[in-house]
Amino acid sequence: MLATMFVALEGGEGAGKSTLAAALRERLEAAGREVVLVREPGGTRAGEQVRALLHERLAPWAEVFAFLTARAQLVAEVIRPALARGAFVICDRYEASTFAYQGHGRGMPLKALQTANRLATGGTTPNVTIYLDIDPTVGLARKQGETEAVATGLEAVEFHRRVRRGYHVIGQNSAPGTWLTLDATRPPAEIAADASAFIGIG
Repeated sequence: MLATMFVALEGGEGAGKSTLAAALRERLEAAGREVVLVREPGGTRAGEQVRALLHERLAPWAEVFAFLTARAQLVAEVIRPALARGAFVICDRYEASTFAYQGHGRGMPLKALQTANRLATGGTTPNVTIYLDIDPTVGLARKQGETEAVATGLEAVEFHRRVRRGYHVIGQNSAPGTWLTLDATRPPAEIAADASAFIGIG
């Protein structure tokens, strides 16, 4: 039985989170585990409606509360019930995105963001966060031409550099064994193998 049940995938634009999520789901299902794969913002009817709203450029706190509205609904409707029945949850973005994008990227107060996030999630946090690290210029080039990105994904490259530095700080301050940083420019199969080993998939 795998001990880790809630994994968050993090990274800047074009880091390859969706590709890694699909690979991890395939490996876990092959190991006989029920897997619930969700994304942020989204994953519920209300969350997808909020995602549409986040294509607009909102005031900073409006943006935060929109993300947290989607997250609160996702936790209540999907994540907690899945964990309660023993499923393995993989979430494409979670709380670290708030701290990296709105905290470090937008310069909003981290302590206030942490308090708001804790209230929204009821303290539900990932067992493990896997961060795919990529130079923003490379990641943004991968995403060029896509129209699905929320407004934060369309900011100038300097914003994304601040986000990347924020992720590095978050990783450095994370408890041992709860954060894995992987080079997102490596072949997807190598990334999936390293991520699988970290969370205990044979």
